[in-house]
Amino acid sequence: MKREYQRHLPHIIPEDTPIFVTWNLKGSLPSSVHESLHREREALERQPPRPGESEASRRIRLKKIAFARWDDALARATDGPLYLKDPAAAQVVEDSIVFGVPERYELFAWCVMANHVHALLKPVWMMARIMQGIKGFTAFRINELQNARGRTFWQDESYDHWVRDDEELTRIIEYIENNPVAAGLCKCPTEWPWSSARFRPAWIAGTPYQPVSG
Repeated sequence: MKREYQRHLPHIIPEDTPIFVTWNLKGSLPSSVHESLHREREALERQPPRPGESEASRRIRLKKIAFARWDDALARATDGPLYLKDPAAAQVVEDSIVFGVPERYELFAWCVMANHVHALLKPVWMMARIMQGIKGFTAFRINELQNARGRTFWQDESYDHWVRDDEELTRIIEYIENNPVAAGLCKCPTEWPWSSARFRPAWIAGTPYQPVSG
């Protein structure tokens, strides 16, 4: 059984399956970058399938390539809003993500960057409700902290990808936690202050996060 939620695009969410979700600040990339990424995606879509590749596999592969290029552009952006470079703002987002455990979802990884956020979770609540809660609270609280009440904070749309198997789960955890390293912001994933990587010495990758009580 699959759940579907919709904002501008349909998102199909299988039951009891981890979801890799990414969302970004409103206006994070200039129109010139969006246009370049769109042209790259169109060029990818014109390429023929690989030998023996099904159409479904081809769509998944192209989606992953397009996402990686979009995410790299976000991670390396120096223009546009970078509100989450503020440590207090980044902490608000991380706290909000962790707050949902375990009632709203199981949590496998996260990373807060200057203009976007990654999380890997298995929903208990409906995904639309989860995202509404995180984005609504963080937008209100950070705008309050930064004296920008009423500012449109997050882009409406988000990227999501449901995880096919344990091997992919591991790859996505590594991808999320390596994001600051790939962007040249630190040398080791555990050095980034707003990422699940710093808990790895006591947390086995692939198991749900368990907040320390008290």
